[in-house]
Amino acid sequence: MARYIGPNCRMCRREGDALNLKGTRCFTEKCAFKRRPQIPGQHGRDRMMRKETGYQVQLRAKQKVRRTYGVLERQFRNYYEEANRMTGNTGTNLLHLLETRLDNVIFRMGFGLSRPQARMWITQGHFQVNNRDIDVPSFSVKVGDLVAVKESSKLRAQLKDLMEKTTGKEVSPWLEVDRDALKGKFTALPERPQLDQKIQETLIVEYYSR
Repeated sequence: MARYIGPNCRMCRREGDALNLKGTRCFTEKCAFKRRPQIPGQHGRDRMMRKETGYQVQLRAKQKVRRTYGVLERQFRNYYEEANRMTGNTGTNLLHLLETRLDNVIFRMGFGLSRPQARMWITQGHFQVNNRDIDVPSFSVKVGDLVAVKESSKLRAQLKDLMEKTTGKEVSPWLEVDRDALKGKFTALPERPQLDQKIQETLIVEYYSR
Protein backbone atom coordinates (compact mmCIF):
# COMPACT_ATOMS: atom_id res chain seq x y z
CA MET A 1 0.00 0.00 0.00
CA ALA A 2 1.51 3.31 -1.09
CA ARG A 3 1.62 6.09 1.48
CA TYR A 4 3.34 9.41 2.14
CA ILE A 5 6.26 9.05 4.56
CA GLY A 6 7.70 12.57 4.41
CA PRO A 7 7.39 15.34 7.05
CA ASN A 8 3.76 16.27 7.69
CA CYS A 9 4.55 19.81 8.82
CA ARG A 10 6.07 20.54 5.42
CA MET A 11 2.67 19.96 3.83
CA CYS A 12 1.00 22.48 6.16
CA ARG A 13 3.61 25.09 5.27
CA ARG A 14 3.20 24.43 1.55
CA GLU A 15 -0.56 24.83 1.70
CA GLY A 16 -0.39 27.90 3.91
CA ASP A 17 -2.72 26.46 6.54
CA ALA A 18 -2.62 24.16 9.56
CA LEU A 19 -3.95 20.79 8.36
CA ASN A 20 -3.79 19.27 11.88
CA LEU A 21 -1.79 16.24 10.77
CA LYS A 22 0.14 15.73 14.03
CA GLY A 23 -2.60 15.70 16.66
CA THR A 24 -2.13 17.81 19.79
CA ARG A 25 1.26 19.12 18.60
CA CYS A 26 -0.61 21.26 16.03
CA PHE A 27 -2.20 23.24 18.88
CA THR A 28 1.05 24.02 20.69
CA GLU A 29 3.94 26.39 20.08
CA LYS A 30 5.90 23.44 18.65
CA CYS A 31 3.75 23.57 15.52
CA ALA A 32 6.15 24.09 12.61
CA PHE A 33 3.56 26.04 10.62
CA LYS A 34 3.17 28.58 13.44
CA ARG A 35 6.93 29.00 13.73
CA ARG A 36 7.67 29.08 9.98
CA PRO A 37 4.53 29.82 7.96
CA GLN A 38 6.40 30.48 4.71
CA ILE A 39 6.56 27.98 1.85
CA PRO A 40 9.36 25.44 2.51
CA GLY A 41 12.53 25.66 0.47
CA GLN A 42 15.30 28.15 -0.18
CA HIS A 43 13.06 30.54 -2.13
CA GLY A 44 9.89 30.00 -0.11
CA ARG A 45 9.47 33.64 0.91
CA ASP A 46 9.90 34.84 -2.67
CA ARG A 47 7.31 32.37 -3.95
CA MET A 48 4.76 33.65 -1.42
CA MET A 49 5.01 37.14 -2.95
CA ARG A 50 4.15 36.01 -6.49
CA LYS A 51 0.61 36.25 -7.79
CA GLU A 52 -0.85 32.81 -8.49
CA THR A 53 -2.35 31.92 -11.85
CA GLY A 54 -5.84 30.40 -12.13
CA TYR A 55 -4.30 26.96 -12.58
CA GLN A 56 -2.16 27.39 -9.45
CA VAL A 57 -5.19 28.41 -7.39
CA GLN A 58 -7.04 25.29 -8.53
CA LEU A 59 -4.01 23.10 -7.88
CA ARG A 60 -3.54 24.42 -4.35
CA ALA A 61 -7.25 23.90 -3.56
CA LYS A 62 -6.95 20.28 -4.71
CA GLN A 63 -3.67 19.62 -2.91
CA LYS A 64 -4.94 21.08 0.35
CA VAL A 65 -7.97 18.77 0.46
CA ARG A 66 -5.96 15.76 -0.72
CA ARG A 67 -3.37 16.27 1.99
CA THR A 68 -5.93 17.02 4.69
CA TYR A 69 -7.58 13.63 4.15
CA GLY A 70 -4.26 11.84 3.53
CA VAL A 71 -5.03 10.57 0.03
CA LEU A 72 -2.46 10.08 -2.72
CA GLU A 73 -3.01 11.57 -6.18
CA ARG A 74 -4.22 8.50 -8.08
CA GLN A 75 -6.72 7.59 -5.38
CA PHE A 76 -7.93 11.19 -5.13
CA ARG A 77 -8.53 11.31 -8.87
CA ASN A 78 -10.46 8.03 -8.63
CA TYR A 79 -12.63 9.61 -5.95
CA TYR A 80 -13.29 12.57 -8.25
CA GLU A 81 -14.23 10.34 -11.17
CA GLU A 82 -16.59 8.35 -8.94
CA ALA A 83 -18.13 11.59 -7.62
CA ASN A 84 -18.59 12.80 -11.19
CA ARG A 85 -20.54 9.65 -12.10
CA MET A 86 -22.90 10.06 -9.14
CA THR A 87 -26.07 12.12 -9.26
CA GLY A 88 -26.01 15.54 -7.61
CA ASN A 89 -23.26 18.09 -7.10
CA THR A 90 -19.85 16.63 -8.00
CA GLY A 91 -17.96 18.69 -5.41
CA THR A 92 -20.29 17.68 -2.58
CA ASN A 93 -20.19 14.06 -3.72
CA LEU A 94 -16.39 14.18 -3.56
CA LEU A 95 -16.45 15.48 0.01
CA HIS A 96 -18.92 12.75 0.99
CA LEU A 97 -16.61 10.06 -0.42
CA LEU A 98 -13.72 11.48 1.59
CA GLU A 99 -15.77 11.88 4.76
CA THR A 100 -16.96 8.27 4.66
CA ARG A 101 -13.42 6.87 4.65
CA LEU A 102 -12.95 4.78 7.79
CA ASP A 103 -9.83 6.65 8.90
CA ASN A 104 -11.70 9.96 8.70
CA VAL A 105 -14.75 8.58 10.56
CA ILE A 106 -12.58 7.28 13.39
CA PHE A 107 -10.81 10.64 13.61
CA ARG A 108 -14.15 12.48 13.67
CA MET A 109 -15.41 10.18 16.43
CA GLY A 110 -12.41 11.13 18.56
CA PHE A 111 -10.75 7.70 18.46
CA GLY A 112 -7.58 9.27 17.07
CA LEU A 113 -5.87 12.62 17.51
CA SER A 114 -5.25 12.93 13.77
CA ARG A 115 -6.16 11.13 10.57
CA PRO A 116 -2.62 9.68 10.20
CA GLN A 117 -2.87 8.23 13.72
CA ALA A 118 -6.32 6.79 12.98
CA ARG A 119 -4.96 5.30 9.76
CA MET A 120 -2.09 3.64 11.60
CA TRP A 121 -4.37 2.11 14.23
CA ILE A 122 -6.73 0.77 11.56
CA THR A 123 -3.91 -1.03 9.74
CA GLN A 124 -2.86 -2.52 13.09
CA GLY A 125 -6.28 -4.14 13.35
CA HIS A 126 -7.85 -2.30 16.31
CA PHE A 127 -11.27 -1.53 14.79
CA GLN A 128 -14.43 -3.25 13.61
CA VAL A 129 -17.30 -2.12 11.39
CA ASN A 130 -20.60 -3.93 12.07
CA ASN A 131 -18.69 -6.51 14.18
CA ARG A 132 -16.38 -7.28 11.26
CA ASP A 133 -12.62 -6.72 11.50
CA ILE A 134 -11.48 -4.00 9.09
CA ASP A 135 -7.85 -3.03 8.55
CA VAL A 136 -8.27 -0.91 5.39
CA PRO A 137 -8.22 2.86 6.08
CA SER A 138 -10.03 3.65 2.82
CA PHE A 139 -12.97 1.37 3.70
CA SER A 140 -16.19 3.24 2.89
CA VAL A 141 -18.52 3.55 5.88
CA LYS A 142 -22.24 3.55 5.05
CA VAL A 143 -25.07 5.34 6.81
CA GLY A 144 -26.16 3.19 9.74
CA ASP A 145 -22.81 1.40 10.13
CA LEU A 146 -21.47 0.78 13.63
CA VAL A 147 -17.77 1.45 14.22
CA ALA A 148 -16.13 0.13 17.37
CA VAL A 149 -12.79 -0.59 18.99
CA LYS A 150 -12.27 -4.36 19.22
CA GLU A 151 -12.87 -5.83 22.67
CA SER A 152 -9.51 -7.61 22.46
CA SER A 153 -7.61 -4.48 21.39
CA LYS A 154 -4.73 -3.35 23.59
CA LEU A 155 -5.62 0.17 22.50
CA ARG A 156 -8.76 0.34 24.66
CA ALA A 157 -7.02 1.56 27.82
CA GLN A 158 -5.23 4.30 25.89
CA LEU A 159 -8.42 5.40 24.17
CA LYS A 160 -10.42 5.45 27.41
CA ASP A 161 -7.79 7.80 28.83
CA LEU A 162 -8.06 9.94 25.68
CA MET A 163 -11.85 10.04 25.98
CA GLU A 164 -11.59 11.30 29.56
CA LYS A 165 -9.19 14.06 28.55
CA THR A 166 -11.43 15.22 25.70
CA THR A 167 -14.73 15.15 27.60
CA GLY A 168 -16.97 17.89 26.25
CA LYS A 169 -15.31 17.92 22.85
CA GLU A 170 -17.91 18.53 20.15
CA VAL A 171 -18.69 15.53 17.94
CA SER A 172 -19.68 15.93 14.31
CA PRO A 173 -23.52 16.09 14.16
CA TRP A 174 -23.74 13.23 11.65
CA LEU A 175 -22.13 10.84 14.14
CA GLU A 176 -23.25 9.26 17.41
CA VAL A 177 -20.47 8.28 19.82
CA ASP A 178 -20.63 6.15 22.97
CA ARG A 179 -17.45 7.28 24.71
CA ASP A 180 -17.66 4.66 27.46
CA ALA A 181 -18.18 1.70 25.10
CA LEU A 182 -15.69 3.11 22.55
CA LYS A 183 -18.07 2.77 19.65
CA GLY A 184 -20.06 5.01 17.37
CA LYS A 185 -22.62 5.10 14.59
CA PHE A 186 -22.52 6.88 11.24
CA THR A 187 -26.04 8.31 11.21
CA ALA A 188 -26.16 10.44 8.04
CA LEU A 189 -24.14 12.01 5.27
CA PRO A 190 -23.00 15.49 6.37
CA GLU A 191 -24.62 18.54 4.82
CA ARG A 192 -22.23 20.83 2.95
CA PRO A 193 -22.56 23.71 5.50
CA GLN A 194 -21.45 21.29 8.23
CA LEU A 195 -18.08 20.71 6.56
CA ASP A 196 -15.01 22.93 6.44
CA GLN A 197 -16.00 26.19 4.78
CA LYS A 198 -12.40 26.82 3.71
CA ILE A 199 -12.59 23.89 1.28
CA GLN A 200 -13.23 25.12 -2.26
CA GLU A 201 -14.52 22.02 -4.00
CA THR A 202 -15.61 23.99 -7.07
CA LEU A 203 -11.95 24.75 -7.79
CA ILE A 204 -11.16 21.03 -7.55
CA VAL A 205 -13.89 20.24 -10.08
CA GLU A 206 -12.51 22.96 -12.36
CA TYR A 207 -8.99 21.52 -12.00
CA TYR A 208 -10.03 18.04 -13.14
CA SER A 209 -12.37 19.40 -15.81
CA ARG A 210 -9.61 21.25 -17.71
